[in-house]
Amino acid sequence: MNNVQLIGRLTRDIDLRKTPQGDSVGRFTLAVDRNYKNKQGEYDADFINCTIWRGAADILARYAQKGTKIAVDGNIRTGSYENQQGQRVYTTEVYVNNFYFVESRSQRNDQGPASSNFGNSNYNNQTSQQNNYSFNNDFNQSSSPFEDFNGSSVDISEDDLPF
Repeated sequence: MNNVQLIGRLTRDIDLRKTPQGDSVGRFTLAVDRNYKNKQGEYDADFINCTIWRGAADILARYAQKGTKIAVDGNIRTGSYENQQGQRVYTTEVYVNNFYFVESRSQRNDQGPASSNFGNSNYNNQTSQQNNYSFNNDFNQSSSPFEDFNGSSVDISEDDLPF
């Protein structure tokens, strides 16, 4: 079984790109605190490289920025390549299947100067007391549920929002 679950903060904004076939791919690093303190009484962190695909990558890139706390589940992928010096470099990363926002939108906005303009679009970003906004990236789907979405704003008024 190859399954990973992590909770951490984004160390930078999502690096969102398109493949030649038009699929979105996002890369990011998640800072995950260890569950014990070091000699200075502080928690060290591990920095985990992650990759997310298709519609999930688009949504995460749109609603998350550096410092956003998220949970991810996925699987570990290893690989290798030869660098410019001819040395073999081994890689380990998490391929994200699902992600969840673990803080409310207001908690995320209170983090400091980083902010996002959500406009009228509020896909998958409903506030609840416990949190947990989620997105499931189903890799077995033959077509994306966002295929027909042209990227324009969703017509939602303030009165339609549950918060």
